[in-house]
Amino acid sequence: MSEQAGSEQARKTAEALEYLTGFGNEHSSEAVPGALPLGRNSPQRAPLGLYAEQLSGSAFTEPRTHNRRSWLYRIRPSAAHPPFTRVDNGALRTAPFTEAADPNRLRWNPLPDPAPGTDFLSGLWTLGGNGDAAQRAGMAIHLYSANSSMTDRVFSDSDGELLIVPERGGLLLRTELGLLAARPGDVALIPRGVRFRVELLDADARGYVCENYGQPFELPNLGPIGANGLAAARDFQAPVAAYEDVERPTEVINKFCGNLWSATYDHSPLDVVAWHGSHVPYVYDLHRFNVLGSISYDHPDPSIFTVLTSPSDTPGLAGVDFVVFAPRWLVGEDTFRPPYFHRNVMSEYMGLIEGAYDAKAEGFVPGGGSLHNMMSAHGPDRETFDRASAAELKPQKIDDGLAFMFETRWPITATAQASGADHLQRGYDDVWQGLQRHFRA
Repeated sequence: MSEQAGSEQARKTAEALEYLTGFGNEHSSEAVPGALPLGRNSPQRAPLGLYAEQLSGSAFTEPRTHNRRSWLYRIRPSAAHPPFTRVDNGALRTAPFTEAADPNRLRWNPLPDPAPGTDFLSGLWTLGGNGDAAQRAGMAIHLYSANSSMTDRVFSDSDGELLIVPERGGLLLRTELGLLAARPGDVALIPRGVRFRVELLDADARGYVCENYGQPFELPNLGPIGANGLAAARDFQAPVAAYEDVERPTEVINKFCGNLWSATYDHSPLDVVAWHGSHVPYVYDLHRFNVLGSISYDHPDPSIFTVLTSPSDTPGLAGVDFVVFAPRWLVGEDTFRPPYFHRNVMSEYMGLIEGAYDAKAEGFVPGGGSLHNMMSAHGPDRETFDRASAAELKPQKIDDGLAFMFETRWPITATAQASGADHLQRGYDDVWQGLQRHFRA
């Protein structure tokens, strides 16, 4: 297929995303009819002269419900490449982090605009994280700011899966398994080891990334909620197969044990013509999240807002949760409706995609973020507390903001570049000043 024909086929594919029929189940797609073999994963001769290759995102012997793997039918096998060499990591950092963990509450303004020609990979900036990437435990928080598409450049992360949260500007993700469009209000997940390229759909782009070193994200158990609610499996979109048959130098960058390694291929590695499996990229529209809450009194715990969870070896204790505070109705009677004051054994990084957050009056803006490490006391600022304590408790629709949280079992260590950044808000503690004594014995 010519490059022009390939571009047209990719354009059509980008407009024809298929819905997953069940989160984490087996799915398949082919860009050319007959490219997907029937009944055999690795026939003696794969159809159309393709190579059969398995991409495993889990150990072979993990339980079927947790096993992640995809069979790829590609123009060339991934093994056909030159050696990789080390390249500069830029502002990208990886656990274990050697800085001292900080118990103070921290908040940042958005990343400054990057230099011209900065693409998604060059624009990654690590705020912090925990665990150890080589031990496949923990997570890292990155931000990105870009004004250029990746050209003849492909990235893959051997250390973990990437949950991408756009805040400004849309992204076209060209992956080995096809194309995904992610715009502000969407989240996109690139599984561990899947190669992809990021092209900008707007003049610039900015957002957040959770790099999950541990068990892959999955839908949380619903328990007493029952069969329905929160994120529905049917709303996660997987790509339709789209391939590049391109014979020109392409830089392939691999993140491995915290460092970036580069090799120049003589062809594009995004050459998968057909695939089937469960190790699959996807996109999810956060506005489809089915919010549950109290219809009588009191404020349920924020765990009811969990979209995805990465389980740990302790039942109910996540390596990392992805939580969204989506548009919702507040109707509780005799209830303080904003998020309550609390200290938490889990550590929380919160970001804002659009609008305002109902627990903060000002200072917390789209593209910015706050870090409340374990047992750090936090909650609404003084202005929000005063207003909510005196508000008339009629039904209220919260639809002017979209905030999210990366919540993790271990403290988040901020990188030196984050704790010393110019866009760190030095006076964050001041938002709780003026919370007066009202006690009367």
